[in-house]
Amino acid sequence: MGAKIDTVYLKESEYDQWNEFVANSSYGSIYNTPEYLDVLCGVTDGTFKILAAKQGDKIVGGIALYQRTSNAGQYVSPRLLLYYNGLVLLDFDSIYHSKNVSHQIAALTALEEALSKENYKTLHFRNRSSFYDARIFQMKHWLTRLNYTYTVYIEDIEQLWSKVDPNLRRLINRCKKQNYYIVKDDDFDSFYNLHLDTHERKGSPLYLPYDKYKVYYDRLRSLDLCSLYNAHEENGKVVSSQLVLKGVHPVTHTVCAATDEAFLNSGVSAFIRWKVFEDLSEQGYKANDLTDAALNAVTRFKSQLGGELQMCIDLVKQTPVNLRIDQLMIKKLKKGIKKIIYRSS
Repeated sequence: MGAKIDTVYLKESEYDQWNEFVANSSYGSIYNTPEYLDVLCGVTDGTFKILAAKQGDKIVGGIALYQRTSNAGQYVSPRLLLYYNGLVLLDFDSIYHSKNVSHQIAALTALEEALSKENYKTLHFRNRSSFYDARIFQMKHWLTRLNYTYTVYIEDIEQLWSKVDPNLRRLINRCKKQNYYIVKDDDFDSFYNLHLDTHERKGSPLYLPYDKYKVYYDRLRSLDLCSLYNAHEENGKVVSSQLVLKGVHPVTHTVCAATDEAFLNSGVSAFIRWKVFEDLSEQGYKANDLTDAALNAVTRFKSQLGGELQMCIDLVKQTPVNLRIDQLMIKKLKKGIKKIIYRSS
């Protein structure tokens, strides 16, 4: 099993080591990095700290804790613009699967013990699809929930094109012939207006108010941690937009996309997605996570882009207070059912 694993909260001077660990882990993402979390905390009511599991000086696991406070106390959970907030593990490379599993279980055990000692109202982690072994947490009575996403692998762009739904390929080619074009990293206002229109038209969530969203975008762009893509029709009007998070990790994340209602049938939504895949592939990225795959019309569209449906495990720890509330609710429900049965008999 190797040396003993200790858990520590990292100092700022250790963040570079953490970032290198995250960048090389299949469990990692931009959401785990202190640079991204610092930007997010700057426009929200959150704070963050990073818990690492170490063997000597080597990081073998960890988690970046984005914390918020309610009237009931401090809690950790995903939120808009923080789809993943889960565990990051070292990809052990022994030829023996049993050894790799043993090393990861040791790291997860140390992290679970440290997290359970914290005084959070709720701990809710959404892990990337690479995380699949939740046994330690289940043994300690954490709840597991399932979420889904589509991830599009973009290294071989020609092979990806063959996987795109034929109707979407037709629409993409039609947009090219009609002289739609993409401009990157300009005109945040057009992007935000499309986002706002979608919010008002469909009741979808507004990620941030304009002023805070602009600060969020400007800071990320200055750190080269995002790209904003705007699709223009031939006369120059912005009709579709997409915001992508990137960084040193090989997987990028599309966090926001919106299209002018009048152009929903034009094919421009597929066109901009495809052009983003091409651009990210040229930059050397391996994949684009489309973020969420709840059953709805948008997810049906995502499923046609040639990606893979992936399962993500959420881990939820209920504190004793939460458990007591649940138990009281169950008792009240049982009493209510008994009263209904009694009255109807």
